Amino acid sequence: MDLFTPVALGELRLANRVALAPLTRMRAGASGVPGDLLVEHYAQRAGLGLIVTEGTYPRPASQAFVGQPGIVTDEQQAGWARVADAVHERGGQIVMQVMHGGRVTHPDVNGGRRVEAPSAIAIQGSVHTENGKQPYPVPHALTVAEAHEVRDDFVAAARRAVAAGLDGVEVHGANGYLLHEFLSPAANVRDDQYGGSPENRARFVVEVVTAVAEAVGAGRVGLRISPEHGIQDALEPDRDDVLATYGALLDQLRPLGLAYLSVLHREPAGDLVQELRRRFDGPLMANSGFGTVTTRAEALELVEAAHAEVVAVGRPAIANPDLVERWRHEHPENEPDASTFYAGGARGYTDYPTLSA
Repeated sequence: MDLFTPVALGELRLANRVALAPLTRMRAGASGVPGDLLVEHYAQRAGLGLIVTEGTYPRPASQAFVGQPGIVTDEQQAGWARVADAVHERGGQIVMQVMHGGRVTHPDVNGGRRVEAPSAIAIQGSVHTENGKQPYPVPHALTVAEAHEVRDDFVAAARRAVAAGLDGVEVHGANGYLLHEFLSPAANVRDDQYGGSPENRARFVVEVVTAVAEAVGAGRVGLRISPEHGIQDALEPDRDDVLATYGALLDQLRPLGLAYLSVLHREPAGDLVQELRRRFDGPLMANSGFGTVTTRAEALELVEAAHAEVVAVGRPAIANPDLVERWRHEHPENEPDASTFYAGGARGYTDYPTLSA
């Protein structure tokens, strides 16, 4: 395998094996409607084999960040349709990451709504709101019936994404947000069918992904997980429990034939990720670049050594809209400006130069 050769992920046909990792950028304004900035940003990066959008909220209460886009209203759907059209006009493929923020939010962010989680356990620390930094609140523990409403909103969001012309969806089960909270024994202390054993903690994620796959087709659906990431208090310190929980999750999802599994982990070629890949029995998108920046050499090695079919890349793709061209021919790269990652506006978002600029 080679990083610059085509690959199929279910129904998705990629021109190369470099994907844009889902990256929170907070440029959609108060309305959550993708505007001209988002259209330009994603269109610029259509040369990547697959674009995975920033996490997009499927219900108002699930908004985690000021300026985060949604996929709840007709206006938001129309904005995403403009993004999809622009990416397709440049020959790209794009899927929407659907993300429920869970307890990683505040009423000052989600429009005064209550904060939802598997259990009433607050994150230690503070959240950025339009009224300054606030401590994370104690969330409302979803009832079983309310959890089913959340599942149905994931499905509605996926239907909207596909109706807007996106090529598929990625269900966000990582990074300490709602679905990851169900998986983590530190965030989930329920005593019903969604809590306790590894199988029970995996159950809600299985139900959400299965329902989404049934709605839009499994070949258009990916799942992102981040076992052992330990971020935002979704702690998973016990390797045996991690393997039992994620193994139960993937054993149940394997028969669906999902498009891909995206795993964020510091050791994508290590025993844990490769065992989960085996249990999934489908294409793996590897992403090691949360703590460290993914390099060209690492991406090449992961694919050439058959540790993954696709590599998801964040910061280099922010700073280099034409990253695939640069990596293919070993051209110098622009350096990303971290001060602009969450700053709003065009600076550090649509103004990085390309080789032809």
